[in-house]
Amino acid sequence: NNNEDTRRNRKKKKIKIKKKKKEEEEKKKKKKKKKKKKKKKKKKKKKKKKNEKKKNEKKKKKKKKKKKYHYKHKKTRT
Repeated sequence: NNNEDTRRNRKKKKIKIKKKKKEEEEKKKKKKKKKKKKKKKKKKKKKKKKNEKKKNEKKKKKKKKKKKYHYKHKKTRT
């Protein structure tokens, strides 16, 4: 009887250890997923900023070009 009890206890312990390991792995996976999401958000923000910068630069260039080719007619005195 004593032998059976110890065997049972050992099994219980093993099961407990397995459960703990599984839980830890799940926690780690969740953490990783969260990190990935955060990174993606950051990337999006950066991309937005870049796009805005590009747009602004284009606008500036256009303005410059307009100025360059805009001639005023000289008024002649009569």
